[in-house]
Amino acid sequence: MPLEKFFNPDSVAIVGASRQKGKVGYEILKSMIDAGYPGKIFPVNPNADEIEGLKCFANLKSLGQRPDLVVIVVPAKAVPDVMQQCASLGVKAAVIITAGFKEVGEEGKKLEQQVAQIAKRAGVRVIGPNCLGVIVPANKLNASFGGDLPAVGATGYLSQSGALLAAILDMANANGIGFSKLISIGNKADIDEIDIIEALAADPDTKVIAGYLESITDGAAFVRQAEQISQKKPILLMKSGGTAAGARAASSHTGSLAGSETAYECVFERAGIIRCFSIKKQFDFAQTFATQPLPRGQKVAVITNAGGAGIMAADAVERYGLTFAELSEKTIHKLRSRLPAAANVLNPIDVLGDALADRYEFALDVAIDGPNVDAVIVLLTPQAMTEPVATAEAIVRIAKQKPQKPVLASFLGVSKVQKAVEILRKGGIPQYDSPESAVLTIKVMVDYVRWCARPKRIVRLFPVNRRKAETIVERCLRQGVREIGEAESKEILEAYGFVTPKGSIATTAEQAANIAEQIGYPVVLKIWSPDILHKSDVSGVRVGIETPQEVMDAFDLMMYRIPQKLPNAKILGVLVQEMCSTGKEVILGMNRDPHFGPLMMFGMGGTMVEVLKDVSFYLAPLTADEARQMLVNTRTYKMLKGVRGEKGVDIDAIAEGLQRLSQLVTEFPQIKEMDINPYMVGPEGTTPIAVDARISVEKV
Repeated sequence: MPLEKFFNPDSVAIVGASRQKGKVGYEILKSMIDAGYPGKIFPVNPNADEIEGLKCFANLKSLGQRPDLVVIVVPAKAVPDVMQQCASLGVKAAVIITAGFKEVGEEGKKLEQQVAQIAKRAGVRVIGPNCLGVIVPANKLNASFGGDLPAVGATGYLSQSGALLAAILDMANANGIGFSKLISIGNKADIDEIDIIEALAADPDTKVIAGYLESITDGAAFVRQAEQISQKKPILLMKSGGTAAGARAASSHTGSLAGSETAYECVFERAGIIRCFSIKKQFDFAQTFATQPLPRGQKVAVITNAGGAGIMAADAVERYGLTFAELSEKTIHKLRSRLPAAANVLNPIDVLGDALADRYEFALDVAIDGPNVDAVIVLLTPQAMTEPVATAEAIVRIAKQKPQKPVLASFLGVSKVQKAVEILRKGGIPQYDSPESAVLTIKVMVDYVRWCARPKRIVRLFPVNRRKAETIVERCLRQGVREIGEAESKEILEAYGFVTPKGSIATTAEQAANIAEQIGYPVVLKIWSPDILHKSDVSGVRVGIETPQEVMDAFDLMMYRIPQKLPNAKILGVLVQEMCSTGKEVILGMNRDPHFGPLMMFGMGGTMVEVLKDVSFYLAPLTADEARQMLVNTRTYKMLKGVRGEKGVDIDAIAEGLQRLSQLVTEFPQIKEMDINPYMVGPEGTTPIAVDARISVEKV
């Protein structure tokens, strides 16, 4: 598999091994020895003859052979020399534990670049620097200072934070949770999250990929690779570092609503990544994905010895949008044949407070065979008659006999169920501290199954006049114009099949009146200036003008008042435009994330967009289904469908507008932000109108 020498080396050299307990170089060496690593260990320390009974070497050259893996723990300034030694020996894998590189400033950044260049020239792959190390429980490899070797499991874990990985390792060891591999990626001077995720995807010992990230190196590649891998193995990620700073700096409506956190949400949705907001939830999800089959549907059966716990589970099933399984007549008949008369057999299956292990075993055996059951949750509260240990053994036994459906357990309590919980976990049955956590895990699994079964993404390409749009964009960039004016923005939209209102720019009141006469009343007047983005903020918009005199008066008033408010603004005239008075106002927009590309936006339009913030985002390019889902994800959607007898608007026309806009911003990376606001939409069969538009461009 990729990165094989990191995960299954025959020999490991630890450069910077120390005799002093508490030093990182000592703790890594001791961790390797304590884990029972079967390969050769070479401590490298020129000032020691031996450490922990192992012969020490002055440098890598003195080993007399090439180690498969080199772990580097020397001071930062000495790392380039060690990397040069690796290069000379032909070493192919190195883990740099040492800190003091780009995380400390410019000098450290240059040092890290120097190390990376040496490694790249020599073909040495590097994990780190500034990392915790690498752990592979099945191979008894603990090349880290993170703690004891964990149990063997099916979850591969990567972390950008070494300290967090150490905490996760401690929590996992305390709860008996196992891993296939754990990798601390640190500063990612060479190997990054994509390399590790690809390696874990190819690893036969890994069923689930989990991790913690603070940044992503190559956004486009990450989306592409993660989307492919998610089809085969679930990816569970915690992501920190979201900020609204970029949103505050953006100039358009879309930009002010789309920060990096929004981008990551869109990326995870596109790639099928399951976002985890806590270590606990990540463990909850990972243990079930790693040990249980995927559910075929969303129908859940619950077995309990306590009514209250069953009610909690029932509430959670409804809250998370799952279905409480309606048991078949055959299933009900079987349950009634052996359960007490007072037992409830209709789901939740209440086996009563005096239920011994055999009653639980019978109920689970019958429920798991139910044709209307996709998953089973077994709840237990430790009452006087309860047999937690024997019940846990029975659950493990039935689940192994009938492994076609997921079985989850929630044994409530602490000391009275502790041994039973250990049996469940060793037997591959995920255990949860509450019914709600178990139900949420099934919900996550159901959503993942749906994502995997979604139709193949087909992005429609519309016939457009790309050359016309290109001419306008290139001219603006040559002239140093960042904000394309409304008229030219609308020309670009027209080139991509949008319809815009009729209108022209007037430089005198009389000219404005003549234009209005040609268009037909009512009309709208808008101040025309490259320096004024939000015209309504400066009273630069007048709507519903019905007569020539009103046109001239409005023109004169704008040209008088606005220069007083904004004396430095360049006023080019006033746009006289036909008024679109029928339909609903929505906004279509885009903000280009620096890492992931264009984020499409849809929401309620007009001046209330930033107040209500009823918007949804999705990563371009859009399919028809994704465009429609953007509408569904807003509260505005119900209004657009029609309420209380009011006729709805053409939903498909809005979705097509989003797809056309998606094509535009995908084909023109120079477009950094844009809005169509309002985008006026009417009943089915009518043509939407791009009433106003704004486009920001930059050279690429």
